[in-house]
Amino acid sequence: MTRPSLPADLFRRLALSACLLIGLPWARHCRADDGDPPTYAFGAGMERMPAWPGAQGSRNQPIPYVDIEIPDHLSLSTLDGLQLDLIGGPVLHGGFYGDYQWGRDSGDLGMLRGRIAPLSPRLTAGGYLEWQLTRQIDVGTDLSHDIDGAGAYLDVYGEWDLPPVWLLQHSFELHWQAMNGAAMNRFFGISPAQAGALAVPAWHPGAGSQSATLEYDLFVPTSQHTGLALALDWERLLGDAGNSPLATRFGSRNQPSESVAFVYHF
Repeated sequence: MTRPSLPADLFRRLALSACLLIGLPWARHCRADDGDPPTYAFGAGMERMPAWPGAQGSRNQPIPYVDIEIPDHLSLSTLDGLQLDLIGGPVLHGGFYGDYQWGRDSGDLGMLRGRIAPLSPRLTAGGYLEWQLTRQIDVGTDLSHDIDGAGAYLDVYGEWDLPPVWLLQHSFELHWQAMNGAAMNRFFGISPAQAGALAVPAWHPGAGSQSATLEYDLFVPTSQHTGLALALDWERLLGDAGNSPLATRFGSRNQPSESVAFVYHF
């Protein structure tokens, strides 16, 4: 299949950004009366990520960067998705959640091209709950479903904002992710026909753990309103995802990724 001049993944990421930004005019007047002020950041950068879920090799992907925080009302990011807070309490937050699920492009499959099917990126939607344990530490969970009906996803996470070092702002995040059977089979399953082409056993994974991820985020100011946003992720496939021949024979259980973006914030 010939790759279009604008990669499908990039087009869909841009489309997601546009959809999320539709809510921005409403978001601007949603201000907490006595909390932290809203922050807005926009930019562009590059992300180095696994060529496909479970791959050993990587690909470079241009990314738009949007990060909007309106305490107790809305969090919107092209890296972490959308959280619309309908509770807005001092400790407990929760409401609507939406995100973007990467697929796999035939041009990045390498030797597997033509043997397993490419997967288009998808939007997911659902809900979330988050507990603000301290000003620096929060834990939460979100549950979402592919809006085209191809699987459900659970994420349990914790975030720790580290003390600033000079002007540098940084944090750690820890995620545990799970999928239902449909999502797991979509990404990591191998049909009998595919198994014959790959010379491996057919693989029909069930619901359960999919991965654990440790993320380090760093913001480096370059002026009063600009800076570099960096993210380093180390993901480890678990359960039936990690045991899939796609990972054990043709890829890797380790899924590192890095991103950097130049950002304007106000």
